[in-house]
Amino acid sequence: MPRILIVTGEASGDLHGANLAREILSLDPSAQLVGIGGPGMRAAGVALIPGVPQLDVMGLIGLSAVRAVIQRIRAIRRVLKAEAWDLVVLIDNPGLNFHFARVAKSSGRRVLYYIAPQVWAWRPGRMKWMQRRVDHVVVILPFEPDLYRRAGVRCTYVGHPLLDVVAPEYDRAALRRRFGLDEAAPVVGLLPGSRVAELNLLLPILLETAAVLAAGNQKTQFILAQASSIDDNLIQTLLRGSPVPVKVVREQASEVMAASDVLLIASGTATLQAAVVGTPMVLLYKTTPVTYRLARWLIRVKWIGLVNLVAGRSVVPEIIQDEATAERLSREVSRLLSDQNAYREMKDNLRQVRRALGEPGASRRAATVVLEECRA
Repeated sequence: MPRILIVTGEASGDLHGANLAREILSLDPSAQLVGIGGPGMRAAGVALIPGVPQLDVMGLIGLSAVRAVIQRIRAIRRVLKAEAWDLVVLIDNPGLNFHFARVAKSSGRRVLYYIAPQVWAWRPGRMKWMQRRVDHVVVILPFEPDLYRRAGVRCTYVGHPLLDVVAPEYDRAALRRRFGLDEAAPVVGLLPGSRVAELNLLLPILLETAAVLAAGNQKTQFILAQASSIDDNLIQTLLRGSPVPVKVVREQASEVMAASDVLLIASGTATLQAAVVGTPMVLLYKTTPVTYRLARWLIRVKWIGLVNLVAGRSVVPEIIQDEATAERLSREVSRLLSDQNAYREMKDNLRQVRRALGEPGASRRAATVVLEECRA
């Protein structure tokens, strides 16, 4: 009976941890799964550690919040050290999971990292760190295995778990009726990110862009995908001054993508999700000037968008930092809405990206690796 500890961070980690847990229990019902996560993992059969809520350090505000996270970190350290685990599975969230990998390894535990951090993009030297403190890395992007193996890190590619949660196809007309949208008029989807800091910076720019687009075509409709991590009051506060009406849909990002003609989307995993759905997009990102300068110094890749990284070329436009203005963004969206050749070309490129992500079943393949590692 393998005893496995699963540690996740933010909402996406809980989703992937839940899918992984279901597949582990499907393959081995005797497995004992304990974890730090959210409601998804609990529903999947993971016994969450009492008194240790899900960890997410993004957007921390105030001394009390910092104290709460420190207390949780100490609690997880005690669990890693004091209890016997056949395997510790860390999912994404490198900000904290790098620390937990070191603690687990120094306590004699075997460590598997699922949805590995993108150290190849920003700190390649961390590959050596992974080699010393992680027994097995399970990756989800097609170009990652060679990078890890060249660094001497044991690695298995399982494909992207998005293919397990995004439907093979969607009925756009039915979705537009469900969301109260005109089936014949253009729809622009707004995806400003899942973190409070991102939302505060990006949503005002998206609303300005919407105003410019609406001035050019008054029939244009706007729909916003609200992440589960974003409070309703914050969304409503930011939308209060919007010059155009925006339909808000909570926790249905794939459906919002499928209902839209073009997306304005924050850089992140959502760009791959949009590629799987197949909706053309314009990628944007903006952060504080200090953070941007630091990122420019650290990042070692040509593009920041995962969809472009997987494609190995510029498939979608990346509008970053000072370039991310309403005028520039509206031009890119208008071009896609008016130029049928450019629109079709991007859709064809997105289909190629989807094929590059592998076949559905990533969570089950990852579960097989986890159980094999327990036996090892």
